[in-house]
Amino acid sequence: MRLILGSGSPRRLDLLAQLGVTPDAVRPPDIDETPQKGELPRPYCERIARAKADAVEADVDDIVLCADTTVGLGRRIMGKPETEGEAAEFLLALSGRRHRVVTAVALRRGDRRWFRSVESKVRMKRLSDQELNGYLASDDWRGKAGGYAIQGPAGAFIPWISGSFTAIVGLPVAETATLLQAAGYPLYTA
Repeated sequence: MRLILGSGSPRRLDLLAQLGVTPDAVRPPDIDETPQKGELPRPYCERIARAKADAVEADVDDIVLCADTTVGLGRRIMGKPETEGEAAEFLLALSGRRHRVVTAVALRRGDRRWFRSVESKVRMKRLSDQELNGYLASDDWRGKAGGYAIQGPAGAFIPWISGSFTAIVGLPVAETATLLQAAGYPLYTA
């Protein structure tokens, strides 16, 4: 049995390492992540995680682990900004407000599937023009849902969370451990 991580995220590799897990292979799937018309953040995130797990090629005994993280502001899905202008738009919308971060985890082994999603609440402080422009200039927003990463420089903008810090980063460690064990992956063995 091999563990295949269907993600190119270095953060997810780091979070798996907290469990003492190193994937045997890393195979980020290439899927269309466009939200469907009227789709809400949590169902969107769950659909994408499942689609990623189904898209990764693996042998029947391999365990495929995929995840997706989405920032939701009300009904709005705030994915990964494509431009600095879009990142600024996202950050200004989040500034001074609470929002949700949903991370969905999907495991596949043969025909069996395991799934869990975790929703956390996050408050971003009101950003000054200097903070916003300095952060945008850092390029840390690139490739980050909502245009920020709590574990990076933008952590200084987050005075309050309710939920799972590791889920906000990109992989809920406790829930992932439970899913891996359910799929037969040997955790905590000497």
